[in-house]
Amino acid sequence: VQLQASGGGSVQAGGSLRLSCAASGRSFSRYSVGWFRQAPGKEREFVATINWNGGSTDYADSVKGRFTVSRDNAKNAGYLQMNSLKPEDTAVYYCAAQRIGGGVYSTSYGYWGQGTQVTVSS
Repeated sequence: VQLQASGGGSVQAGGSLRLSCAASGRSFSRYSVGWFRQAPGKEREFVATINWNGGSTDYADSVKGRFTVSRDNAKNAGYLQMNSLKPEDTAVYYCAAQRIGGGVYSTSYGYWGQGTQVTVSS
């Protein structure tokens, strides 16, 4: 499966963005989707994940209550709705997919999109 993340941009603190992860391939509905981010000088970190049918989600503590992960298998797409953005959310955001596994560790994902920049100003 090939992934392409989009929807990043520059917003002020308190604003919102919706990231999309477009997937190619007929079996996308069988993959878990994860969102990760990497700020300059920092390691890539887990943000959120959703299982193959959307029935299970998990979030990093830093984004709980502000971010919502979702998917539309009919459209071969995953989404990350980001509300109440903070300057510390500034990073390149990546979507990833894995058929068996997934979860909170980046090493569990075999397929990655190219990343989209999110910049939050104070």
